[in-house]
Amino acid sequence: MEAYYYQQMDRTGQSIYHAMKTGFAELRPSFPVPCLDGRRLSDVFFKLRLDCPDIFYVTGFSYRLVPGASNVELLPDYRFGKGKVREHQKALSARIDKLVRPAMSLTAAEKEQYIHDFICRNVHYDKLKKPYSHEIIGPLGQGVGVCEGIAKSVKVLCDALGVWCIIAISEAAPDRGIQYRHAWNVLRLDGRYFHLDATFDASLSRDGPLRHDYFNLDDKHLLRDHEPAMYPIPACTDGERFYYREKKLSFTKTEEACKRAQQAIRKGLPFLFHWRGGPLTREVLRELLLGLEQTAQQKGRHAAVSLNWPQAVLLVRFPEQAPEQEVISEEANEAERYQAPDP
Repeated sequence: MEAYYYQQMDRTGQSIYHAMKTGFAELRPSFPVPCLDGRRLSDVFFKLRLDCPDIFYVTGFSYRLVPGASNVELLPDYRFGKGKVREHQKALSARIDKLVRPAMSLTAAEKEQYIHDFICRNVHYDKLKKPYSHEIIGPLGQGVGVCEGIAKSVKVLCDALGVWCIIAISEAAPDRGIQYRHAWNVLRLDGRYFHLDATFDASLSRDGPLRHDYFNLDDKHLLRDHEPAMYPIPACTDGERFYYREKKLSFTKTEEACKRAQQAIRKGLPFLFHWRGGPLTREVLRELLLGLEQTAQQKGRHAAVSLNWPQAVLLVRFPEQAPEQEVISEEANEAERYQAPDP
């Protein structure tokens, strides 16, 4: 697959990228790379591992500088010994082959959903943030991960299935309670680009139905609750392939949502939908809640609503007893926000 971040580098950066990639693949204890300062070497290293998530076994590096020399000697820090690296590579390769085999004949869009749904069903957010959770070995080997490991796993699976995919990274924003960088993916389908955040959807899916609130978002909607990417990424301007729009679960009128709610009540299922009828203000939300409650009461039920406010997605359950809270606000990025220490 295309080495996206490699293409953004100058010739010196590309030379370092190639030297690192070759040296890591051969598990060399040291090797020369063109001479640059540590900050730029770290930047190339970081981008290389975005392009090549299969380099999960290198945690960092140090380097030796010889005055006047055109190269520096790079000394990688390997997570495991050589034998253990090869063992993990073999196991992960077999795991990836097994996972993608059932999806080989699907369309690109179907492959995207296959990968997304696998992550949401099988990977749990690692709140302890163990080191391996930042790499594919966490989600694909242990079933746990943080956003970086999850985004890398999505890319590895997309690469194996021939779907164009990159990893996007945003900076932390401590002033808004976001302590950590966040990672997600950008995919290309039929020549157009879309954001996919499997981490946020997996977080929302943990106590209910499978969520697709962050499936094929455009820039406008993603930036409602994401920071801008720290490196240039393709513009995502098409909002027509957002999951709920494609599944005809995006409504512009309260009566449309209530009509579909009736079907969910008859089937004994929760009802998940997106509001597209202008900004979801408190007044609009009040009208929706009233209509859903009246619809539920016609069948002897009540409407209990969970709301992803930034993306205007509502999950409605229909219990027999009135809920203690009429609406619960969901936090898709709850695990990655700053948690203040106990006093």
